[in-house]
Order: sequence, then structure tokens, then C-alpha cells
Amino acid sequence: MSDPGQRSQRTKQIALLIVFTALYVVLRNIPYSALIGGAGGFLYLSDFLVGIYGIILGPYFGGLSVIIGNFAAIGFGHHVAFLGLDFLPDLVAVVSVGFLFRRKWLPVVVLNAALLAVFVANPLSTFAIYSIPFVWLHLVAFAVLLSPLSRMAGKWIEKVDNKKIVFSMIIYSLIGAMIQHLVGSILYEVELNQFFVAIGQPPLIATAAYPGIWTAVFFTYPLERLFLIVSAVLVGTPIILAIVKNHFLQVGKAQISETKTTPQPSS
Repeated sequence: MSDPGQRSQRTKQIALLIVFTALYVVLRNIPYSALIGGAGGFLYLSDFLVGIYGIILGPYFGGLSVIIGNFAAIGFGHHVAFLGLDFLPDLVAVVSVGFLFRRKWLPVVVLNAALLAVFVANPLSTFAIYSIPFVWLHLVAFAVLLSPLSRMAGKWIEKVDNKKIVFSMIIYSLIGAMIQHLVGSILYEVELNQFFVAIGQPPLIATAAYPGIWTAVFFTYPLERLFLIVSAVLVGTPIILAIVKNHFLQVGKAQISETKTTPQPSS
């Protein structure tokens, strides 16, 4: 038999999974911005949940919530884009934040670096706009990820440091939002252009249109990411504080430690 405390934690995780999945379904059908050059596509309010889900649910339950929530939202009329793979940006971001909060720092660094390299190396990408690197905000987020701040942020949440928990949410939300944007940008190029070219079909977005599209995106994506970060901080901070202060659920390192130290029943 498993330890009762561990069963209780798992039960609470499943309960939160159900509640947060329902929230994801609702917000997945509420657009906040049109996808530039995206043939009718939108960005949805569910995008700001990635940092919150990564912290509370972790990489596995959080990722599962995104997958279930995405396909459930389709049943309620969610617009399907990127050949049905439009859930990948949220999924990768949630998993990344979940691992980062649970001290799995190196895999997130490698993944972020790889995504940056793939996007910059793609011939459809625009390297600079008016001599400013297109990915300037991504570089800022990556520098934060490499810095001690990305590891200290988890400790501030676990210790319920009210003065610093907002900064923790900003750090995790920034890293998650920019990874999310990288995955979405890569999908935007591959799925709407290069995939169709590879199978001998005309692309949904013409190759010649990308310089103009990325120029427009250059001015809008920092504002969109700022909106997501602010939303995550305003919504996520009180939720996480309530969960941690009331000891409803062990999160982060405490959750890992509890699992590792759970006594095994004698045979």
C-alpha cells in the first residue's frame, strides 16, 4: 500500500487538474489578439496560464491539462490552426516551466537554446528589424534563464516570500511566454509554408510575405508577451499563495522531496 500522504497529494493534483483543465477550455475560446498574417488565426487568453500550470501542476499534469483542454475546447468551437498542432506552444512552455520550478534547469536551457537556434537558422525568419535583433526579447528571457534568478525564483515561492513571489511569477512567466512564442513562430513558418512546399502544394503563407509579417510582429509581440506576463502575475500570484500558505499541495522541491522520502511498506 502507498503512503496516505502521497495518496492525498495525488488526489489533490487530480482535482486541480480537472479544475484547471476546465479553466483552460474556457479561456481557449476567448481571443485577445489576431495572428498577424495567420489567415484568420488568433491568440487566446489560455496562453497566460502556462507559467501558472507549470508551477502548480508540474510538467506532467500541466502538460496533460493543456492537451486535454485543447481538444476539449475544439468541441466547443475553438478555431484549429497549424494543422491541429496549435497546442504545442502551450504544451512546451508548461513542461519547461514545470521542470524549471522543480530544479530541472539544464534541460530547459538546452531546449530554449535549441528553439532559438532553429528559429534564427530558418531562412523564413528575419534576423533584424532596423538593426535590432528580432529575437531581442527572447535573448533577454534566455539571459534570465541562465542567471541565478531562474533558480532563486522557486525558493521564493516555496518559502512564501511575499515580497519576492511577484518577481518569481514575472521570471517564470517571462521564460514560459518566450518559449511559447518561439514554438509558435517555428510552427508559423514550418506548418504554414515549408510543410506545404515539401509536399508539392502552394504554401498558406507565401515566402515573399514573411519579411513584412515579421516586421509587423516585431512591434507587437513584446506587447502581447507583456500582456500575458501581467495577466499571469495578477491571476497566478494569489492562487499560488493560497495553495502554498494553506498547505493544500506540496509544490516544487518540497513535492519532489516528499515523493523521494515516502516510506515504503514492508513486505
